[in-house]
Amino acid sequence: MIRACDMMTVCLSRLIEDGNTVFHGVSSHIPMVATLLAKRTHAPHAVHLNIPGGADPHNPRLQSFTSAGDELWDTAEAAFPLQEVFDLSMRGGLDVAFLSGVQFDSFGGVNASVIGDYHRPKVRLPGGAGSAVLIPTARRAILWRTKHARRTFCEKLDFVTARGNVTDIVTPLCVFTMYQGEMILKSVHPGASIEEVAQNTG
Repeated sequence: MIRACDMMTVCLSRLIEDGNTVFHGVSSHIPMVATLLAKRTHAPHAVHLNIPGGADPHNPRLQSFTSAGDELWDTAEAAFPLQEVFDLSMRGGLDVAFLSGVQFDSFGGVNASVIGDYHRPKVRLPGGAGSAVLIPTARRAILWRTKHARRTFCEKLDFVTARGNVTDIVTPLCVFTMYQGEMILKSVHPGASIEEVAQNTG
């Protein structure tokens, strides 16, 4: 049986085109491996940017279980500091930003800030970090989440951390893609069903 994380990795990898400049954030193991996979297969000229500030790391060791480890810097082809990623995106030069959140709506809105009322939240989340800049300025913001639940895919966000150029959302069940301003179901992973996706989507 195919593991959900492997299916997500393959789906994210296929969204990278050859020559794309690709960035992933911290705690982003699946997008990191997806980027490495794309470079080894169909997109050898993609440029891999990351939190530690390296461009195109060579064979990073994944046993450290981090997507922001020193090996992404130590083995890099060149230095590309994090602040330059934001400048690159603002200039329109960042093709893909892999980001996440806790709530998504059907229009590409992302909540990574609070659950409940902003002033009296049930849960205060880590916040958007770079999402508020990268989602509206990257050419394609691709979202991912390792859980697919009704509370994640909701009709109305408790708080809008960012909104912008979201083109796809990849989950353990499926892939959504943006069509005429709204997310639609693009594909269902092997082992999942349309009914399961519907039951777990608000």
